[in-house]
Amino acid sequence: MQSYNGSGIAIIVDIVGAAIVGILADVSGGAGSALLAAVIAFLVLLAMSIRVVKEWNRMPVLRLGRYKGILGPGFKTIIPIVDATPFSVDLRVISTTFSAEQTLTKDNVPVNVDAILFWQTEDPEKATLNVQSYYDSIQLSAQTAMRDVIGKSVLSQMLAGRDIIGKDIQDLIQDRVSEWGIKAISVEIRDVKIPQQLQDAMARVATSEREKDARVILAESEVLAADKMLVAAGKYKKDLYAMQLRALDMMYEISLNGNNPIIFIPTDSKGFSMPTPLGLLGIQDLTGKKMGKGAKGKGENAEEGQQE
Repeated sequence: MQSYNGSGIAIIVDIVGAAIVGILADVSGGAGSALLAAVIAFLVLLAMSIRVVKEWNRMPVLRLGRYKGILGPGFKTIIPIVDATPFSVDLRVISTTFSAEQTLTKDNVPVNVDAILFWQTEDPEKATLNVQSYYDSIQLSAQTAMRDVIGKSVLSQMLAGRDIIGKDIQDLIQDRVSEWGIKAISVEIRDVKIPQQLQDAMARVATSEREKDARVILAESEVLAADKMLVAAGKYKKDLYAMQLRALDMMYEISLNGNNPIIFIPTDSKGFSMPTPLGLLGIQDLTGKKMGKGAKGKGENAEEGQQE
């Protein structure tokens, strides 16, 4: 990159100085007005020759249409009328938004993608001479690069791996803008929009997958609970008093609700069947005994009647 410092003020001073010397040598009455005109012309040319370049800018200089170099930051001068500075180049990191609408993926799904490109000018000379408008050209290159990458990717990759898609777009952009003195720093995918019908279908699939997982987990829990219940049943079988305590605990849990009345009746139920403090088995035994005695009495009376 060529650097141009400029010598416009020295040239202007020489020209105007020669003019002033010639005017002072003239003794005619119009020398005063001519001197004033020369001073005004000097100030105008001086104003046209001054350029103040900011620290983050670089300014190309064209002399009669030919490239002469780049003005650095600070107070610079050029030759008026002869030199021209058509624009300045910004060296800071610039963010450019771009998008691709209704672009088909590899699996034929139309998507709308929004992204941001962060880029920086590394060589102002190439950005001036090799491309007409580097800012617009970068935006167009980013859009075409995004379309190319989307066309080679499936929808699942775009939704799950945005970083990978952004890196592929960045590499493709860098290949296209490297000759312009531009560096593509990064590409960030902001949003990927898909048709509403496809969103509903994907939501149903996700719901079904979660429901399937929930049922599998519930079934596995039932298996584990059944195994533990078998172990507990074995322990209760060996100790009837432990079973009785478990039954009392179950009654206590039922009574916590407050809506289930419980009547305790003494009972002496034993065996491997579940003992209960409600005395239901005792009532059944008592009822059966009474029914048995009644049936037995009726049978004896019938036999006595036949004997008579």
